[in-house]
Amino acid sequence: MASIRNGLTAIDLFAGAGGATEGLRRAGFDVIAAIENDVAAATTLSQNHPTTQVERRDIRLVDPDTFRKSLGLRKGQLALLKSCPPCQGYSSLRLGNKNDPRNDLLLLTAAFVKAFRPKVLLLENVPGLQDDARLAKLLKQLQAQKYTVEIYLVDARDFGVPQRRKRLILLATTTKHKFPDFLSDDLLPNFRRGAPTLKAIFRYSKSKAARKDALHRTREMSDAVRDRIKAIPINGNRFDLPAHLRLKCHSRLGRQANASYGRISIKSGAAPTMTTRCTTPSCGSFIHPRANRAISLREASLIQTFPRNYKFFGNYGDIERQIGNAVPVRMARALGLFAKQFLVA
Repeated sequence: MASIRNGLTAIDLFAGAGGATEGLRRAGFDVIAAIENDVAAATTLSQNHPTTQVERRDIRLVDPDTFRKSLGLRKGQLALLKSCPPCQGYSSLRLGNKNDPRNDLLLLTAAFVKAFRPKVLLLENVPGLQDDARLAKLLKQLQAQKYTVEIYLVDARDFGVPQRRKRLILLATTTKHKFPDFLSDDLLPNFRRGAPTLKAIFRYSKSKAARKDALHRTREMSDAVRDRIKAIPINGNRFDLPAHLRLKCHSRLGRQANASYGRISIKSGAAPTMTTRCTTPSCGSFIHPRANRAISLREASLIQTFPRNYKFFGNYGDIERQIGNAVPVRMARALGLFAKQFLVA
C-alpha cells in the first residue's frame, strides 16, 4: 500500500525514467505509484524516486481495479492520472506506422480512468496522434465517463525547455474548472525566470563538476565519423560536408533527413527534439555547437531539463533511449501546475 503524504496524489503510467514523475513532484504532487515495463528505465525511476511504488511489468498485465486497491485508494480519491503511451507509431520523425501494435496501448488509459476515477487526466503524446482513430475512440470513452476533455498542441519551448519538441496534450477532468485557451498563458513570472538556456548547459560541460560526472560521456565514434564532425562548421549540417566525406545514403535521400550531422545552434536558443538516438550525429542535429564531438548523455538530459544530479541506469543505449523518451521535466512541472488549478475548489 502506498504512503500518501498529501491530497495531491498522482500515478504515472508509462513512466519511463521518471521525467514526468520528477516534474509533477516539483509541481507539488505526491506521485505514489508508477508503471514501467522497461527494466533499465524502471530502475532509473525507482532509484531517483524511492517513495514511488514502481510496478515493473507490462501494463497489459496490470488489472486497474486490483492495482487501485493495492494502493489503498478509493474510486475518485486520486487527484491526477498521467499517461504517456508509446508514441513511435505516431511519430513523424520515424514515419510512424499506424498499425504498430504499441498504438493500442493508448486505449488502456480509459480502463485506468474507469478504475481510479481521477479528478484530472493528463495525457502527453506526439501531434500525429490527433489523426488516429484511436484518439477519437478514447475521447468517446472519456466523455461516456462524464469527463470534460480539451486537447492542446504545444511546444516544449512554451514552458522554458531549451528544445523544439511539439506535443499533443490531452486534459480531462470531472471538475468544473474552466479550460485555458492556451496552456502557456497562465505560467507564473517566477516560473519563466527559472528557464535553463543552451548557453548555460554547454557552459556546465566545461566545469570541474562535469569532468567528474559519469554521465558526461559521448558515444564512441569511428575515425570516419570524427572526420565528418570536424568538417561541419558552426550551425552547419551534412550539406556542408566535402564530397569525399558524404555518405552514399545521403545522396539517395536528397534534401530529406537534412538534420543529420547537424550542430546545435546556441543562437537559436533551442536544440532539436531529443530522440532515442539523441547523442548519435547520424540521427540528427546532435553535434556540440563548437566542439568536434557529439553531445554527451548529460548534456542531452539537461536539454530535457533533468536535474544535474539525476542518475540513469543501464548501458549507453539504454540511457540514451530513456533520455529521448522522457517527458521534459520542466514541461511536466508546468502541466502539473495547470492540473493543480483544476483541483482548487
